[in-house]
Amino acid sequence: MAVTTHLLYLHGFRSSPLSFKAVRIDAWLRAHRPEVRFWCPQLPPSPQQALRLVIDGTAGWPADRSAVIGSSLGGFYATVVAERLGWRAVLLNPAIDPARDLGPFVGTLPHYHRPDTHFEFTAADVEQLRQLRPAAITRPERYAAVIAKGDEVLNWREMTGRYPGAQVRLLEGGDHALSDFDEHLAFLLSFLEIEARPT
Repeated sequence: MAVTTHLLYLHGFRSSPLSFKAVRIDAWLRAHRPEVRFWCPQLPPSPQQALRLVIDGTAGWPADRSAVIGSSLGGFYATVVAERLGWRAVLLNPAIDPARDLGPFVGTLPHYHRPDTHFEFTAADVEQLRQLRPAAITRPERYAAVIAKGDEVLNWREMTGRYPGAQVRLLEGGDHALSDFDEHLAFLLSFLEIEARPT
């Protein structure tokens, strides 16, 4: 696989481009590989609209040199993108069945980073998630994942079982947010073949 020159980051449910993991990756790239194109869009609550935004926004990106990183619900979306476009994907505690898990959250919800603002999450959005779920992954060598056994939101066994044959970094502890994300940055950058320039 070729060196990654275009990198997409997809945040989780209720999150935003202010996700500390997205900010950390962006800062590292600016410091070490500023030529890599990095994009972390604000995803709308509608899964169909979110995927349309991503597909339209990356039109023209080279498939062999593009990759996506996704956290939680963003990991689900990253899987959809990787299967549709043939990209590499790095998954951070990825949601496996978000239609099931997010069904109870239908209603008016605050944004995580802007709690004074709200959005509507609907039953139609849940149904869209159900329809988007890939039957299975293909070419597992395109996938890497960081999965925490200590995830308080998602089941680590379900997460690892979804990606057989992928490069999985399974943490004995950890949490859903991957608060120790800096310790795993080298792993995902190595998988994406992005290295710091010699100084």
